[in-house]
Amino acid sequence: MPRLSKSLGIAVMTLLAAASIGCRQDDDPDGADELWTRIQDAKYRTWARAPGYETRKGSSARHGTSVEIFMNDVIAGALEGPKITAWPDGSLLVKDGFDDDGSPHIVAAMEKRGGAWFFVEWSPEGASLYSGAPSICTDCHAVGADMVRAFDLPP
Repeated sequence: MPRLSKSLGIAVMTLLAAASIGCRQDDDPDGADELWTRIQDAKYRTWARAPGYETRKGSSARHGTSVEIFMNDVIAGALEGPKITAWPDGSLLVKDGFDDDGSPHIVAAMEKRGGAWFFVEWSPEGASLYSGAPSICTDCHAVGADMVRAFDLPP
């Protein structure tokens, strides 16, 4: 009987591990690695900050208890006008998320490609956790202005 319990326990643990990996939904780790390299090379933390995020700001989203959001020149240019109904291709936002103690929690990005958003969430060290169009990202961002929740499209 103990063998059956041990075998059953191993089977359950294996299934749980597989399910947790599957839930992660890292659909495009190569694309995530490429984007990580690109934003690091571009020194994204020197980019303009998103409207309303001129400094680190508290957050109730899953990205951390506080966040900093940086935007590339495509988004910055679009915000200067005229009115648009969707962010242009090439739009790129990067969010640094922090824990209660101020330590890095995650780095997240979304980039508009071919009319669709490519989402990535990395560990602070750059290991991709989610990439592509994971439902955990798209479901939450669906309420935003063309998937961007932090600020609106230009009026």
